[in-house]
Amino acid sequence: MLDKAALVLAAVEQGPVSLAELVAHTGLNRATAHRLASALEVHRLVGRDPAGRFVAGPRLAAAGFASPLPWELVDRADEILTELRHATGESTQLYVRRGALRLCVAASERASGLRDTVPVGAALPMTAGSGAQVLLAFADEPEPDLLEAAPFDAAVLAQVRERGWAQSVGERETGLGSVSAPVRGEDGAVIAAVSLSGPLERLTRTPGHRHGPAVVAAAQRLSATAVSG
Repeated sequence: MLDKAALVLAAVEQGPVSLAELVAHTGLNRATAHRLASALEVHRLVGRDPAGRFVAGPRLAAAGFASPLPWELVDRADEILTELRHATGESTQLYVRRGALRLCVAASERASGLRDTVPVGAALPMTAGSGAQVLLAFADEPEPDLLEAAPFDAAVLAQVRERGWAQSVGERETGLGSVSAPVRGEDGAVIAAVSLSGPLERLTRTPGHRHGPAVVAAAQRLSATAVSG
């Protein structure tokens, strides 16, 4: 049974899969694949995207790093992101870095209306968006190759470090904006970024001034979880 569960995890690590695709990837019968995926979903190793497909759950998505996120932090992220969504009316996410990409390991989506949907397991570039700004601003070493391909520069990253949050306007996608703030681990190093995203018609051209304090407060609450854990 453990071997079969490993087949399911390997399949969802590659990206979102429907039940039929999960059966094809694993060679398991439909009932077994669904039962195992549902059991792994309870333990948050498997999740569902907005289309109902199976994806890497927050615990699985956050584990493949040199310094994986504490599971207590991943578990608490859903609650804090949902509270941030309720307070702001916008979709919220938690990102961690994987090389030249940032991976969404938790998310709380706005239920209706215009919104920015980023499913758990989605990999986005480190060259656009406020989440990328935060993760680069607090990186151990300067990364000129990434900055050359980004719409922001070292001066912008210095501002992020000074004020404690980042904002983007149309960097990742035209018409979308976002605000992000750093989550710190027990040693004070930045291990993740809390983000809020949505259409510019609601966020305005200065989304950080509108939502920066709320995003920073959410990131600080998650940081406290990492330290206490």
